[in-house]
Amino acid sequence: MKPSLQPGITLTSKLTVDRDRTISFMGEEARVYATPKLLYDIEMACRDLLLAHLDPGEDSVGTRVELDHIAATLLGMSVEITVTVAEVSGRAVTLEVQARDSVEPICRGKHSRFIVDVAKTAQRLAAKGQKAASV
Repeated sequence: MKPSLQPGITLTSKLTVDRDRTISFMGEEARVYATPKLLYDIEMACRDLLLAHLDPGEDSVGTRVELDHIAATLLGMSVEITVTVAEVSGRAVTLEVQARDSVEPICRGKHSRFIVDVAKTAQRLAAKGQKAASV
């Protein structure tokens, strides 16, 4: 990790809610931003922020999510997701999250991520895969 990974750094990600980001189970008139897609977009914004402050060979993985999805966002609306590092404790990072569409705030929450060494993680996962294959 670089010394620049400090509380207070922030990133705002902008996107448009496309069809793939919406629910379909309530019909075409009720296509709104799906919570799992919002969560994915939040995770990617957090990861993008962290990647700018990590060393080569490092990445981050999500470990915890607290999310209040408080308003519906219609298909085609623009969204801004703002993520801010709240705490860095060793390799554990907690980020505060908020998002809004062009009308109102749509979510707030926290997301925790853990900084990993990509090569070591791949080795650990391969070992687990071997154990799983022998069970």
